[in-house]
Amino acid sequence: MSRLGALHLTKPTGPKHTATVIFFHGSGDSGGNMKEWVQIMAKNFVFPHIKVMFPTAPLQPYSPNGGTMSNVWFDRAGISPDVPEKIDSLSEIEVEVKNLIQNEKQLGIPSNRIVIGGFSMGGALTLHAAYRWDRNIAGAFVISSFLNKESAVYRDLKANPSTELPPLLQCHGDSDDLVYMQWGEATFKELRALGVQGQFHILQRLGHQINKRGMNLVKDFIEKLLPDV
Repeated sequence: MSRLGALHLTKPTGPKHTATVIFFHGSGDSGGNMKEWVQIMAKNFVFPHIKVMFPTAPLQPYSPNGGTMSNVWFDRAGISPDVPEKIDSLSEIEVEVKNLIQNEKQLGIPSNRIVIGGFSMGGALTLHAAYRWDRNIAGAFVISSFLNKESAVYRDLKANPSTELPPLLQCHGDSDDLVYMQWGEATFKELRALGVQGQFHILQRLGHQINKRGMNLVKDFIEKLLPDV
């Protein structure tokens, strides 16, 4: 039985579903709120052939909030790149992410027609998904996100290098006072050093949130990787 909360969708506007985007929200949020937020910032975030999925994270204790229950993808020792990852918690959500991808495959959508992305913690989850759990996906996008300095993502890329990794689009506000832009830049540089090809965009005067420019970059990225066929 899935541990995930409610799943919200944006259906393809055309006659045929040939690709999927999975969009993970940030900590303490929900798929429904993420979908609404995206629609406000990008009124045309719909596609004739692409289904966009906004899953909701499991309700579980979250250590940075004193162990109170929150909708989070995994637990953290703290919101900092300097703390160790909680691998057991990441392993639990790995099962759920793989199930989401497998469900799409059963609908006839292969991994290379799936783009995964996310905001904040959802972006960190995306990096684990794209570079540890299914490197066959079409691409990954992250907004206002970072990885811990000793992340399992880096270890896996070092242990299992590849020249065919999903491309990455990473965006970060230069006024983010929760997840500092320097953390995002350091993450991107480390991923590039380990073979990930991509782009890092600085969003001017933006705090810990999404905006229209960032969502337009994401939409262009998706349309390039998942053309209508």
